[in-house]
Amino acid sequence: MRIADLHQTLAQLGALPVHQGRITRAWLNGKALDTGTRHQKAENFLPLRVREGLPAIATQLEQLASISERHPGADGSARLLVKLHDGQLVESVLLPRDGLCVSTQVGCAVGCVFCMTGKSGLIRQVGSAEIVAQVALARRERSVKKVVFMGMGEPAHNLDNVLEAINLLGTEGGIGHKNLVFSTVGDPRVFERLPQQAVKPALALSLHTTDAALRAQLLPRAPAYDPAELMALGEEYARATGYPIQYQYTLLAGINDSQAEIDRLLELFKGKYAVLNLIPYNSLPDDDYQRPSGERIVQIVRYLHSRGVLTKVRNSAGQDVDGGCGQLRARADKPERIRPLRQSAI
Repeated sequence: MRIADLHQTLAQLGALPVHQGRITRAWLNGKALDTGTRHQKAENFLPLRVREGLPAIATQLEQLASISERHPGADGSARLLVKLHDGQLVESVLLPRDGLCVSTQVGCAVGCVFCMTGKSGLIRQVGSAEIVAQVALARRERSVKKVVFMGMGEPAHNLDNVLEAINLLGTEGGIGHKNLVFSTVGDPRVFERLPQQAVKPALALSLHTTDAALRAQLLPRAPAYDPAELMALGEEYARATGYPIQYQYTLLAGINDSQAEIDRLLELFKGKYAVLNLIPYNSLPDDDYQRPSGERIVQIVRYLHSRGVLTKVRNSAGQDVDGGCGQLRARADKPERIRPLRQSAI
C-alpha cells in the first residue's frame, strides 16, 4: 500500500486536504484517526461520511504492520520484528535519543558480504505506507524525532516508495529534513532525484574501503564507483543541502584497517563536508570476517581525529540481544538453521 492510496480513499469519502492532513498526522503520531485538538473535537471538524469511514481505514492501517517481537537492549535501544500485512517480516530499531531505523525492503539485492540481510536476496519491496507504518508503531512506544533508512534493504532500489515516505515524514510527520537519513550504496538515481525533492534528506553513503576493487568484492552488486568519485557526488549534495554526508565504513580486521588504507582515507576526506562512521564488525570466532581489536579501533579514531577527519564509532544498536540487521528475521524464518550472527549497519 502506498500513501497515495490512503489519500485517495479519504478523498473518495469527501475528505478535503485539510481533513486528510489531520487524519494522517494522527496516524503518524500513533493516535486514533479521529483524534481532535484541544480546541476542536473531531465531530466539529471532520465530515460525517469521513468519520463513518474511519474505522475501516483504521483497520486497514493496523494490518499494514504490527510488532511480532520486541528485543530491548541494554543501551536503551529496542529491536522490533515487524510483521507486514502479508506475513513478511522486516526489522525496525528504536535507537537512543529518539531515533528510529526503518526497513525499506524485505531482503536486499546488493549482497554485501558482511550483511545477513543480503543473504536472503530481495523478496519484495516495502510500500510507502508500510514504511511510514513502522514510524507510527514506534511512536506508540516512545518519541521519534529522527528516522534513518538504514534497516533491511537498499532504499535506492525502492526509490519512489522511500521518497514518498520521506516527503510525508518531513511534512505531516514533523521531522526535520536533516533528521531523515537516506542510506545507500550509491545508486546514481539518488544523486539525480534527491536534489529535486521538496524534502531533501541527509545522505549516508556506504564506503567501506578506499580501494575500488575491494569495494566491488565487499559490495558485489553495488554500482561500480571509484570511492573518490562516490565522495565527489556526495560532496556536491552536501554543499547543496547544508548537511554533511555520513560515510559508513565497516571495519574488518586485516581487510580495510591497515595504515595504508587509513592514510588514503585522510586524502579522500581532505576538505570534505563529511562525517566518517566507523562500524566495527560484530564477529563470532568462526566468521569469515573479524572485528579489529579495541586497541586498533581506538588508534584509528585518534589518528583520523588528530588529522582533521570527524570520526565516530557506530556500534550496532542492541548488540547484547544478538539482533544485527537481518538476524531477527532470519531466526524467525528459519530458527533451526540460522546461528546468531551479529553484524548490522544500524
